[in-house]
Amino acid sequence: MKHLTIDQYLKKVGKFVNSDYGRMVRSQFCDNQGDSELAMLVSPSKEEFDQLKTAVAIMTEDEKKNAAELADEQVAKIAEDAHVDPANLAIFFNGYALRCRVGHQ
Repeated sequence: MKHLTIDQYLKKVGKFVNSDYGRMVRSQFCDNQGDSELAMLVSPSKEEFDQLKTAVAIMTEDEKKNAAELADEQVAKIAEDAHVDPANLAIFFNGYALRCRVGHQ
């Protein structure tokens, strides 16, 4: 089975950015404060997706090649360098790592 790259995963995550369907799905995961970070991988807001794109864009080829194995410190450094939300970036990389481990594309 072909390995899913971080760029391909980013494209999949962006499928429902700001769509009506995505907002409906995301609303199903809201907590009592209205947050739904875990649903970000199904339907990121435009701002969240733009941050993910920025972070992936600044990654080195080696980081991209080994994205499923990045340590928390590496993800935090990428977030800092890209000036993006470190929690959302961690969710993104964790989702990617899980996707790679189960072998689904």
